[in-house]
Amino acid sequence: MSDPYETTERHVERILRRALNSFDLPDGTVERLGSALAHSSSLYSSHHSATLHRETYRHAYLLSDGAALTLWELVHSGPRGDGHPDTRQHELYDDEADAHIAAARLTGSLWDVPDFGDEEGAQADLELMSALLAAPPAPLPRTYAPDNSADHARRVLRRAENGDVPGEETAQLLRAAFAHHITQVFGRQCRVEGRDAGFTLYEHAFLLLDGSETSLWEVEHTATPDGRHMCEVYGDEATARGAMEARTRIC
Repeated sequence: MSDPYETTERHVERILRRALNSFDLPDGTVERLGSALAHSSSLYSSHHSATLHRETYRHAYLLSDGAALTLWELVHSGPRGDGHPDTRQHELYDDEADAHIAAARLTGSLWDVPDFGDEEGAQADLELMSALLAAPPAPLPRTYAPDNSADHARRVLRRAENGDVPGEETAQLLRAAFAHHITQVFGRQCRVEGRDAGFTLYEHAFLLLDGSETSLWEVEHTATPDGRHMCEVYGDEATARGAMEARTRIC
């Protein structure tokens, strides 16, 4: 049911697409899900009999504003269902009571359905997701590739459109680059002034002739008045992230 390597964006997209009643979810709930940063899924209850196979899953999300949002998913197969994916049906609810009623409808009895309310469990999910975001896994060691790295640095600086791009001192330093490594460290879709905009942050790390290392931080985004693609380059990660935050006030 849960893939540990699945991104939160992909997870949200997948459960919304397969739910038979996803169109019944409030627009506000779907919009808030678009800002989900992390998620946790768990099996909450199950019912198996000769005539019905039903499972209830709780999907908890940590949103960009620090709040938590929970969806309840019912997965069931009918009297002749064999439990295989092609016979299973999915329903989504953002309200405990609605999920409770739907589960009771399937079993035919309110007594056979557990109470969904579990504040301690929801808080534990929120704390776990917050901890994961606060302490990202250690990055893999860089593998530098000698590939016209000084020219690569020139091209990165040349395509920058921001006014505070690193200056001549940085450009001169990077003339001694003989290997480099590119890492995507951030990527997200946001709503900016009512429009969809994509943001991606890259680190261009360079190995210099004297054995030292330095980096350029490139922001690619479409948060422009006409939605066109734009590149900005900064000398450090904090400045690059600050520039993204200034443009979105969301990411």
